[in-house]
Amino acid sequence: MGASGQIRAVLFDVDGTLVDSNYLHVQAWWEAFRQAGHHVPMSRIHRAIGMGSDLLLDHLLPADRDTSADEQIRAAHTALWAVDWPRLTTLPGAADLLRACASRHLRVVLASSASDRELQVLRKVLDADDAITAVTSSSSVDTSKPAPDLVHMALEKAEAEPDEAVFVGDAVWDVQACQKAGVACIALLCGGSGRDELSEAAQIYQDPADLLDHLDTSPIGTPPERLR
Repeated sequence: MGASGQIRAVLFDVDGTLVDSNYLHVQAWWEAFRQAGHHVPMSRIHRAIGMGSDLLLDHLLPADRDTSADEQIRAAHTALWAVDWPRLTTLPGAADLLRACASRHLRVVLASSASDRELQVLRKVLDADDAITAVTSSSSVDTSKPAPDLVHMALEKAEAEPDEAVFVGDAVWDVQACQKAGVACIALLCGGSGRDELSEAAQIYQDPADLLDHLDTSPIGTPPERLR
């Protein structure tokens, strides 16, 4: 346990957790794959959202594909995704949740694997920079979730030990990354994953507003020793 013996930081995934973007990502990936001659069902793409693109393509596309086209697929996704930026909205209670954590003197870190440009857009949508202590982006780590690298980097930016922080995410990849990093994970259903998929999280809530309503009894308001 860290020296403080209490939660000092809350690490937030962004896509599907704070910003309602997952299904727009699914649509953009589906079209990028289609343009490259790959037909991947949207349901499979949705289950992979939360992985970085470095792992997502290997997860969804045939192993014997021409991988020289992978960068073109990523570029197509980025271009298609950018078209939808004006449609992005926050999920219920997102900004209020960040500010509630900050008002408790908790360090709020956006643990995103988005690019620097995408992160600028997401932060503008959130409109809660006054509550944010630090952020991560895809340039912060070499390997994306479910590897724990992003969680480790967020902890470093929060200046917190694993048992002094709680991670809030929406995908099974968030839960798995947190397990590897030794950080308690709160899962939200607003990204489209089901309770069964997220069953290994410390606690599950519907969306940021639901977590905010139960903040005192959530892992964010619970002594670390009671999360074990």
